[in-house]
Amino acid sequence: MSCHGNPAAADRAPDPSTLRQFPPERIYAALATGVMKVHAQNLTDEEKRRVAEFMSARPLGSAELGDAKNMPNHCPANPALADPSAGPAWNGWAVDLTNWRFQTAKAAGITADQVARLKLKWAFGYPNGVSASGQPTIVSGRVFVGTDIGYVYSLDAATGCVYWSFQANGLVRNAITIGPVAGHGSTKYAAYFGDAHSNVYAVDARDGELLWMKQADEHFTARITAAPTLHDGRVYVPVSSSEEWSGSALDYPCCTFRGSVLALDANTGQQIWKTYTIAEAPKPTKKNSKGVQLWAPAGGSVWNSPTVDVKLHAIFFGTGDSETEPAAKTSDAVMALDMNTGKVLWVFQAQANDAFMGGCSGPNKTENCPSVQGPDLDIGNSPMLRTLPGGRRLLLAATKDGNVFALDPDRKGALVWKVNIADNSKGLNGVMWGGAADEQNAYYGLSRGGVVALRLTTGERLWFNPLARTAGAGRSGQYAALSLIPEVVFTGGFDGILDGLSTADGHILWEFDTARDFDTVNKVQAKGGTMGAPGTTIAGGMLFAGSGYGVFGTDRPGNVLLAFSIE
Repeated sequence: MSCHGNPAAADRAPDPSTLRQFPPERIYAALATGVMKVHAQNLTDEEKRRVAEFMSARPLGSAELGDAKNMPNHCPANPALADPSAGPAWNGWAVDLTNWRFQTAKAAGITADQVARLKLKWAFGYPNGVSASGQPTIVSGRVFVGTDIGYVYSLDAATGCVYWSFQANGLVRNAITIGPVAGHGSTKYAAYFGDAHSNVYAVDARDGELLWMKQADEHFTARITAAPTLHDGRVYVPVSSSEEWSGSALDYPCCTFRGSVLALDANTGQQIWKTYTIAEAPKPTKKNSKGVQLWAPAGGSVWNSPTVDVKLHAIFFGTGDSETEPAAKTSDAVMALDMNTGKVLWVFQAQANDAFMGGCSGPNKTENCPSVQGPDLDIGNSPMLRTLPGGRRLLLAATKDGNVFALDPDRKGALVWKVNIADNSKGLNGVMWGGAADEQNAYYGLSRGGVVALRLTTGERLWFNPLARTAGAGRSGQYAALSLIPEVVFTGGFDGILDGLSTADGHILWEFDTARDFDTVNKVQAKGGTMGAPGTTIAGGMLFAGSGYGVFGTDRPGNVLLAFSIE
């Protein structure tokens, strides 16, 4: 930032936003043998590679190898895409707009009695990938999945053959949503998704041709982590950021990013409205000891896919912590917006005074850091909207310390009940990427291990399975989102083990270890590992799961998509 973020050096050094558009090979070459060689002389080769991959948001060497044209398993034909709403589907983050991640028995095509007979049918590898964090979407007999190598793939669900690939400008870790599009010739359906440079895309779902692209936010740390939500001709886009990971560096003018949600026209990408989670724009505060200007307020990333309430014409989403002090009253909160205008309808804050930044603990703390660090209780999971018998509705969300709360969406987010489902005596132990719910109960995985079932009406804890078997496997726990079919809840662990549990009492019905090498249909060397963000998706008698989450130092990287069916 002292160079590339310095306006005085603009004629010699590209600004961070421009730099992030370069391919990783160009950045690495500059560091290893080019104009940046002197500046990078104290970095190891591995560190140079990591800088190049972080700035470009995709791994070295992935551009050519990831192209479907260079894969041996092309589908023999590419027929017109059937109506995505006509058959079994898991479309986007959570099957439907309410985000409760429940698949009906008819659409699942798998019963509780059959789960024990699930067997691996095929595996697909992401060339040079290290983090299989894109959740697969299933519609029209096809699988659509984004990857950390910057490619989106369309595969045949039954065989894993590849129809097409599309190369985005950065990694794509969000679930893809398929829906109707107009104004593009004969194209009927588009695939909507975002990338790590905050670009939002619509591509032809049949052949992968680009229809439109729109940048959601100009901040160079902005990214699209969660799936855009498609409804009634609009795409609702959540925007998050990597700023809080390293804003503590004294060369960085901390901090200026604000989370937001946008409404885009699904046909054109034109922005209809944009609402920031923190209404006040950042202003200069003071300068640190290196003379770098500091700013506030900042933070409030939106890490989750918005939930749509058709009855109230509203969308709901969770927000992350603040990066600066004082923490915004909309941080660590559930927010409700009018879907037509983006106007804030109400806010429920789950945790006040939470200003957090990575690299601000112990001796690493700098003047850029909050004076009181944390506790870092983002709401990273999408709120789940449920209608109970009798018509009462609840909106459920959870925090990273295990607080689960139910709000009344028909009374401006009034609190109905709140319970804590975790033991936090040894560090944060709560909910990361999401739970699931059926007609009676909600189910949540805990970051330090185990799955909990709660009664929807009261929050009463019904059962807990600790799944305590992760010794020696790095970070343990159930970070990944849960998925549900009648009588079975599926959970992926940081140890790489995928489980199907009985919703009656939590006992294990089925188990599969994904943390190993796999032979793949596209002949790419692939392995599974940590299951840390996306959940399984189930439709048409098949279950799909990505394995490998290479984000933190103790994770087990992986690059494989797995497809299971009943033997």
